[in-house]
Amino acid sequence: MTRSIIRVSAVMAILLLAVIANITYIQVFKADEYRNASGNARAILQEYSRERGPILVGRQAVAKSVETSGDLKYQREYTSPEPYAPVTGFYSQVYGATGIERAENSVLSGTDDRLLFDRLQQLFAGRDPQGGAVTLGINASAQAAAFNGLGGRKGAVAAIAPKTGQLLALAQSPSFDPNNLASNNSKEVTRYYNSLIDDPNQPLLNRPLVSTNPPGSVFKVVTAAAALESGRFNPQSSVPCPAKYRLPGTSTDIGNAFSGDLGSISLTEALTVSCNTAFAWLANQLGDDAMRAQAEAFGFGTSFEVPMPSAAGRYPENPDAAQTAITGYGQGDVQTTALNMAQVAAAIANSGLTMAPYLVTEISGPDLKVLDTTTPESFQQAMSPDNARDLTAMMVSVVQSGTGSNGQIPGVRVAGKTGTAETTEGAANTTWFIAFAPADNPEVAVAVVLEEGGGGGNSSSGPIARSVMEAILGR
Repeated sequence: MTRSIIRVSAVMAILLLAVIANITYIQVFKADEYRNASGNARAILQEYSRERGPILVGRQAVAKSVETSGDLKYQREYTSPEPYAPVTGFYSQVYGATGIERAENSVLSGTDDRLLFDRLQQLFAGRDPQGGAVTLGINASAQAAAFNGLGGRKGAVAAIAPKTGQLLALAQSPSFDPNNLASNNSKEVTRYYNSLIDDPNQPLLNRPLVSTNPPGSVFKVVTAAAALESGRFNPQSSVPCPAKYRLPGTSTDIGNAFSGDLGSISLTEALTVSCNTAFAWLANQLGDDAMRAQAEAFGFGTSFEVPMPSAAGRYPENPDAAQTAITGYGQGDVQTTALNMAQVAAAIANSGLTMAPYLVTEISGPDLKVLDTTTPESFQQAMSPDNARDLTAMMVSVVQSGTGSNGQIPGVRVAGKTGTAETTEGAANTTWFIAFAPADNPEVAVAVVLEEGGGGGNSSSGPIARSVMEAILGR
């Protein structure tokens, strides 16, 4: 009898241990998986029962939570939806989250470790839990200027504070209304989301960060930087600017946007008039290794977390001499984003130092008490301060007396460069404008790209860049 009791007890003990082990496994190792499962209605109800923290620009909320009378207690509301969509992203019960809503979800939902003290205070006080606040470095006037300047044309704008890397504007067109994805009506959300997915212009694509395009002539500033850094060239160095340039090893000639043979001109003049043949020749003189190294020092080849990940600009691997020549004026397999070209302009403005871009400036508790601030970080010294100063003067010449006249701001010295890139056969050109101002003590660097915008960079993209700079400078 005693032996039977012992056996039963042993079996019960084993079963108890198995139950404890299973509970431990679920609670410790599988909890996050089960909690985040798309079909977990309980998790969704719990998440929407808390007041999610705001996303702030200055002291104004561009995203906040509002109470509802439905099954979900709170719903996300976006106060300036389309202009800020590439920044805020969306927060949806059906499709999850994107943008800052996703990247800073732990803060906004209140689960971040930095909010532990706030959670304890809320618990002991018997208050409903609240999320923390995320403050962005976006300049509201510059964001509005960028979005309005795009005017519905497909493209993107990125603006950076050169000395810190703080993002001042990230705008795109076409955009979308995140309010329509935050609705508690899942059928309406699904209908709207499908319309965005079916749109050939891809409004859900975060164009400033991930849409890559050939840079065209704005890449000439990278070629010019490589030339200056080589020690073989200075702003007064003579370079050939013939009407045609034969690509090495081929029977193909490339030409310029203007007619005529300018003969030998200075490197400054070549940039001012945007001479393709001069920069094709120059790229061959420098070689693809030097060109690639210079591009990478400006951020090409690196995906930056802003905190959303950006696409890495691309300089081709192992191009032949003809392909290298084409990269000298930003064609061929060179690809870049608006963010990356804004970084190029910002690095030149910042004495040659490329900064890591960032969007979030502060993390705060529910009471808006600041818990954390972003410290600017350098990425790489792209060129010497002396060479950066020389390249700045060359870019000022572009705006004052060259192809970039639409970047001019009365009373302000502006440094800039235009770009017009050929894309697929039969498609309109992609146009660019990069600039920074004031040239002597820069406060803003900007890049504007219009995909298949047609025309030239000065006429189409230039006015947008100018309006963004004017907004930052208070003009």
